[in-house]
Amino acid sequence: MINRRASRKVRVGNVFIGGGSPVSVQSMTNTRTADAAKTAEQINALEKAGCDIVRCSVMTKEDAAAIYAIKSAVNVPVVADIHFNYRLAIEAVEAGADKIRINPGNIGSPDRIKAVCEACAAKSIPIRVGVNSGSLEKEILAKYSSPCAEALAESAIHNAMLLERYDFQDIVVSVKSSDISTMIKANRILAERTDYPLHLGVTEAGTETMGIVKSSVGIGSLLCDGIGDTIRVSLTENVLREAEAAINLLRACRIRKSVNVISCPTCGRTQVDLIPVVHELEEKIRSRFPDPPKSLDVAVMGCAVNGPGEAREADLGIAGGVGEFLLFRKGEIICKLSQDKATDAVLAEIEKAMAQDD
Repeated sequence: MINRRASRKVRVGNVFIGGGSPVSVQSMTNTRTADAAKTAEQINALEKAGCDIVRCSVMTKEDAAAIYAIKSAVNVPVVADIHFNYRLAIEAVEAGADKIRINPGNIGSPDRIKAVCEACAAKSIPIRVGVNSGSLEKEILAKYSSPCAEALAESAIHNAMLLERYDFQDIVVSVKSSDISTMIKANRILAERTDYPLHLGVTEAGTETMGIVKSSVGIGSLLCDGIGDTIRVSLTENVLREAEAAINLLRACRIRKSVNVISCPTCGRTQVDLIPVVHELEEKIRSRFPDPPKSLDVAVMGCAVNGPGEAREADLGIAGGVGEFLLFRKGEIICKLSQDKATDAVLAEIEKAMAQDD
């Protein structure tokens, strides 16, 4: 069991971040925010894919004004992403944004930072301080000579303190880098030195295959250490893939409930056609149990060497023999199965397990 880091609790619309709240999934629209109908359509698709919070770019007055119409057409909290123009942050707050993402260092003078803090405080809206490798202050970059982990953490703390100066404390912090080790180290520094809720992500992670690998290493390492309160898997892909990848990551870390399929890679000892069985089983599990009420481990093993032992350790399992499987429940052999009956038999056992009170 993961012992999660203690952090402040911040409310974003109907979602809480930090303070022991469930780790939430975020993504970001890639529509023109001023096109409220198209943006709302994408947000609703992201919600259906599993997103809890969605962020939108606000680059113009039209973008800020569109937040009102977008909010009326969606259910999940909407975050306004602001750079440089503090007036847009205030306008987005007035239009109903549930959270503002800024880098206070590029907003401008203290009076402008104070104005944003006062606008957000009046509506009980939190601010995410976002610091990336490419957005470090010149002074901090000169001090460290590179956007290293220490530089990112110092910048994040400095920018959060700019808000604290005006008695604003509903703060979420993110430090992101395209370098995984830098991102991990920077967040560990913040976890030790602050109690802010942390938004985790590997920025500019790339396309689907490598992007998911990089995000899983970076985000997953921290989550397994109990660090992180909300996450975004950033991919150069259809935004819906971000939500799916993030949910799978949370399930892999045992942070969200899932039917966890444990399957062997197969080798020369395998005497059943295992690969199509696993694919069929996973597809049916995704369809039938998209949001399971409890977690189950289901082992699908190909031979009698590791198979029976692994199957017995799982809640349910099948282990291959010569053209057939043994079905296990809680370590007890139930029956033998032909390959064509295996997936349906396992699904029936999952249904029974889900219906039982623990």
